[in-house]
Amino acid sequence: MQRVNVWKMLFIVLVSLVLMAGCSSKESGTDEKEKSGSASSNNEEELVIAVNENFISMDPHNTGDTNSNSVQTAMLEGLLGSDEEGQIIPQLAEEYSVSDNALEYSFKLRQGVTFHDGEPFNAEAVKISFERIMNDESLRLNSRGFNLITSIDVIDDYQIKVTLKEPYAGMLTRFVSAKILSPKLVNDSASDIGKTPVGTGPFKFVEWVQGDHLTVERFDDYWKKADRVKKITYKPVPENGSRVAMLKTGEAHVIYPAPVQNLKELESNSDVEIHKIPSTIARYVSINTMKEPYDDVRIRQAINYAVNKEAFISVVNSGYGLPLDSIIPSKTQFYSKQETYDHNIEKAKELMKEAGFEDGFKAEIWGNTNSDTLKGMQFIQQQLKEIGITVEIKSMEEGTLSDEIYGAQTPEEAKVQMWYVSWSAYPSDTTNATKPLFSSSSFPPDGANTAYYKNNDVDKWITEVNQTADPDKQAEIYSKIQSTIYKDAPWIFLGVDEILAGSRSNVEGVFISPTGGINVTDANLK
Repeated sequence: MQRVNVWKMLFIVLVSLVLMAGCSSKESGTDEKEKSGSASSNNEEELVIAVNENFISMDPHNTGDTNSNSVQTAMLEGLLGSDEEGQIIPQLAEEYSVSDNALEYSFKLRQGVTFHDGEPFNAEAVKISFERIMNDESLRLNSRGFNLITSIDVIDDYQIKVTLKEPYAGMLTRFVSAKILSPKLVNDSASDIGKTPVGTGPFKFVEWVQGDHLTVERFDDYWKKADRVKKITYKPVPENGSRVAMLKTGEAHVIYPAPVQNLKELESNSDVEIHKIPSTIARYVSINTMKEPYDDVRIRQAINYAVNKEAFISVVNSGYGLPLDSIIPSKTQFYSKQETYDHNIEKAKELMKEAGFEDGFKAEIWGNTNSDTLKGMQFIQQQLKEIGITVEIKSMEEGTLSDEIYGAQTPEEAKVQMWYVSWSAYPSDTTNATKPLFSSSSFPPDGANTAYYKNNDVDKWITEVNQTADPDKQAEIYSKIQSTIYKDAPWIFLGVDEILAGSRSNVEGVFISPTGGINVTDANLK
């Protein structure tokens, strides 16, 4: 009996345990569901932006790529900013004025602003950031106006005056580019600026995992109050199809650029919106004019005649964009339309023969690894084959490519022959659309004249145009600059992009500028 009772008791205990396990499992399932719901809510507080290339640096005073600059503008601000049309507006400065002789720039600063590390924003902080640029020739902004500064006068805590030794037409735009960094960061941890920036923007730096993501979070003490998303994660996704899939599933809320070949697919999705923005982005191939046989202008002109620009826009950009009919896009101030290199294979072959290359030659074209770049390089490869030029494509990750291009200390060291690339400048900033690209003072590593183009007249005109504040004289000089360079053909002049971006329908407060920058100042999810 006792043994029977024992077995009965064991049976009852076993059944009880099974029942308890079942209840526990059910309760656990409820908890998991609740947890899942909570996680979903948290995800709604994170906005994910997928872009086509990796980020290179977070140092705003030494940045040459649009994607790095886009991330920086979430965290960092200049005395001046730009609106949705690319026009200059006050930012950390409430007011500004320029003297009649274009040498003195006076700013009245915004009060009640703090850096992400708690440091106060004031005139002294501005001076520290500007002096960093002035005193370091290796920084890109140094040669773009800041090397012309003779004095920075702190009038009081919230007034500052900058004086130049000579007029510089693009200086206002430089005050947009020159983001103000925390003085504590500059003074105590300058080596960390490119990795962990500290500014005054609506979002503050969290982490950067190279090649995977960069995350920022809302700065609740930001001076301009508004409803904003809690966190933004930027992801470099070079492959077009992957970015599209992320947008469709909601894994990404914004993608830039939106691949043209996927537009119809995306436009038919009720959860997705497509944005089309006229741009100042010039698409071109720089040609190393100091390397044989590209040092012969006839070869460069032949290459231009061989490449069908209308077909480029149709095939590579699916019809979105315009031919690049000058050295600057038509939305840029002082633009002057040129007589274009219309597709003419016979003319191209004639020029090749005159230059002694009737049978063609072997060539290289470099570019980054994103899908659109590869498609563009393949198009150039096919087009140049028609005149006997056999092109080898070399794709490189963005950082490696930048090192290869800008690592050369002299033109003789440069290995690049042709580079498939783009450039953008603010519509108001013709200086930045010309001087860094065509002045002989802007050879790498000091600038972006990767064609190693040198023309004494152009050098003289670029100096002259930046020393006058007279818009009529500027227009006259820029007309000569554009005409001369276009005839010299240091580029394959391809096209001007129409910017295409995609977003989920619940995204608000995000816009793409004409330069291709992504502005998230008031980003939110509704």
